[in-house]
Amino acid sequence: MPRILTLAGAQTGPIQRADSRAHTLDRLIALLESAATQGAQLVVFPELPLTTFFPRWFIESTQELDTYFERAMPNPNCQRLFDRARELRVGFHLGYAELTPEGRRFNSAITVGPDGQILGKYRKVHLPGSVEPRPGARFQQLEKRYFEYGDLGFPAFRGPTEWHRAIMGMLICNDRRWPEGWRCYGLQGVEVMVMGYNSAAYDPNGGESESAELRTQHSTMSVQANAYMNATWAVAVAKAGNEDGSGLIGGSCIVSPNGIIVAQAKTLGDEVILAEADLDDCLQGKEKMFNFAQHRRPEHYRRIVEQVGVEPPA
Repeated sequence: MPRILTLAGAQTGPIQRADSRAHTLDRLIALLESAATQGAQLVVFPELPLTTFFPRWFIESTQELDTYFERAMPNPNCQRLFDRARELRVGFHLGYAELTPEGRRFNSAITVGPDGQILGKYRKVHLPGSVEPRPGARFQQLEKRYFEYGDLGFPAFRGPTEWHRAIMGMLICNDRRWPEGWRCYGLQGVEVMVMGYNSAAYDPNGGESESAELRTQHSTMSVQANAYMNATWAVAVAKAGNEDGSGLIGGSCIVSPNGIIVAQAKTLGDEVILAEADLDDCLQGKEKMFNFAQHRRPEHYRRIVEQVGVEPPA
């Protein structure tokens, strides 16, 4: 019997620096409701969708910087999203800037089940940009200044019964371009990879060699290639458009375990994409082409596989 999980990507258009939290949350809830109406069971939001992409700014005031960070999840600034999702019995994946009780800062994401409980948490590992601002640049990429490198690794986790106990993994933005994270999840038997991104429509480190079209191609290609090589469904979702005068690419997509795009955003605005994912479509790659029981040394991977309760193939 097919194991169908209906996946949705909730792409947002730009979220301006002047936009209120309440207005932004209204937009996210509207996307959630639209996806639920279409039958979505899991809705994937972008990286840092609660605010503008603040690492493009050099922010000297700690007081101002703190306004972009969440001290807990959920919290009063986003509780309405959790409440509405639970009412609809829809799970979601949400990126956010995390400020821990110890004062540490991470670019983080969580996946929340249909009952409102947090199933898994991830902290971005591959931070782009620089610590110090680039002289003369109108927009910066200062993630290394505002965030620490993620310290949770790549822990796969199980979805709820309604999701057929899917083995799930999370990445954030630049992580999707690196094969290491995907492979760590692949060796744990991942069936659904979810990720959000805020990717500049220009070379954020300077230069004229990367157009919006090329950067969109690279974004999509990295998801297709890694979904195929790890035999997993993948949902990659953008915050897109002209944000505070700075362009962000779109191209949100849902990709099958064969590396085929089955749904992709057509705009740079708020948009829902949807696909019915048969989790058993992962078996072709996992049992044949990329069967690590035959082509690797499964005893090396037993520990990480056992973390999610999946026995290595005999």
